[in-house]
Amino acid sequence: MQTKKYANKEEDLQEAAKDLRDGEVVAFPTETVYGLGADATNDEAVKKVFTAKGRPADNPLIMTVSDPKMLDDFVTVSPAARGLMANFWPGSLTIILPIIPDHVSMLVTGGLQTVAFRLPDNAVTRELISLVGKPLVGPSANTSGKPSPTTAQHVWHDMKGKIAGIVDDGPTQVGVESTVIDMSTDQPTILRTGAVTQEELEKVLGEKVLDATSTTSLAATQAPKAPGMKYRHYAPDKPVVMFDPLDLSDLVAKINHDEVVMGSDPILKSANLPKEQTWSLGPDVRSATEQLFAGLRYYDDQPNVTKIYVERMPEVGLGKAYNNRLGKASGNQLFQA
Repeated sequence: MQTKKYANKEEDLQEAAKDLRDGEVVAFPTETVYGLGADATNDEAVKKVFTAKGRPADNPLIMTVSDPKMLDDFVTVSPAARGLMANFWPGSLTIILPIIPDHVSMLVTGGLQTVAFRLPDNAVTRELISLVGKPLVGPSANTSGKPSPTTAQHVWHDMKGKIAGIVDDGPTQVGVESTVIDMSTDQPTILRTGAVTQEELEKVLGEKVLDATSTTSLAATQAPKAPGMKYRHYAPDKPVVMFDPLDLSDLVAKINHDEVVMGSDPILKSANLPKEQTWSLGPDVRSATEQLFAGLRYYDDQPNVTKIYVERMPEVGLGKAYNNRLGKASGNQLFQA
């Protein structure tokens, strides 16, 4: 299959929308990562997404919309969920809701009676979905288990020849997938951390929000309610090791010439390593979150690199989402001084 590159132009979006209506798979930009789009109401199109990604069939897909009204044909929306949409949409929040029976394909839900919805903060993709006229499934546009794509080139690397096209709107701004909150249960529960924090959600909902990201463990026979809960995620082929900034001097003393360090600007300045051995995560946790997957992807493609050391961030706010993805990428392996 020849994979097209669509520019951010009206005629290109019209062509991309036609391909989606015809049952093809098209990658699209969001503020978090690039998504792999297909008509969520077309089972044959959805199957192509699983094939392109190599994704397990019980791993549910997020339905991506351009307007909250699109949800009404598929799910029951509580007043609390409406409040979250009013405060965080468009944006980096995915909301799990109970489906209206027989209104959502079991291919999308992973066999569950719930489905996740998101309205991204990207005008190009919202226009694309509006042109299609139906929600799109939108898992990250990468090979399943690998670091998520934050540029169209990352998508091209993984999906060239596997999908119909890629809508290029430049690098993403957030860099990690959206927060996932389960609103189908008695108590709102975070199933994946992201840019929208637990504290922000509690402020809007006016009640305690559970964070199940560090405690939820699924058996092999259980279906996950959200992406990233059960299967290996975000991991390059090269070994990744987290390090605490307090251990930097010990790390620098032990590091080999074929190993690299990804760290914030103050850390790299202190490390004083050759430039070719470092990847800047920028000045703070926000820039680090934006750069994490790009750095992992870059070094995974360098044949002379044997190991990637990556700085952990303080476990607060956006740092929780950053450390969550880094922990999965490294298999929670931590450098020991």
